[in-house]
Amino acid sequence: MILRLWRGFTDPDLSVAYEDLLTGQIAPAIMARGVPGLHDLTVLRRHPRELDPAEGGEVLTAMTFTDLDAVAAFTGGDPGTSVVPPAARALLSRFDEHSRHYTTVRRFSS
Repeated sequence: MILRLWRGFTDPDLSVAYEDLLTGQIAPAIMARGVPGLHDLTVLRRHPRELDPAEGGEVLTAMTFTDLDAVAAFTGGDPGTSVVPPAARALLSRFDEHSRHYTTVRRFSS
C-alpha cells in the first residue's frame, strides 16, 4: 500500500474558498475518475492552534494506492508530480510541487 501526501497553503481570506473547492469539486471528481488502484482520499486541515492566523491555512491530502503504478496512472506519468488544477492554483499561496510517498511498514490498531 502506498500513502501519497500533498500539502497546499492559502492566504487567510481564501482558506474557506479553497476547502470548499477541494472537498466539493476536486476530491469528488478525482474519486469519480475510477483510477485503478486508488483506494481513498482524505482531506485534512492543520489545526488552527498550530498556525499563525496571518499565514492562512494548511490542507493536507492523503491518498492510498495499491502501488506506484497506480499513482502514475493518477498523475498521468511521473508518480511524484503534483496534480493541482488551475482553479486550485488560483486560491493557493503555495503548495508542494512534488507529493511524498510512503509504504506501509506495519499497522497497529486498538
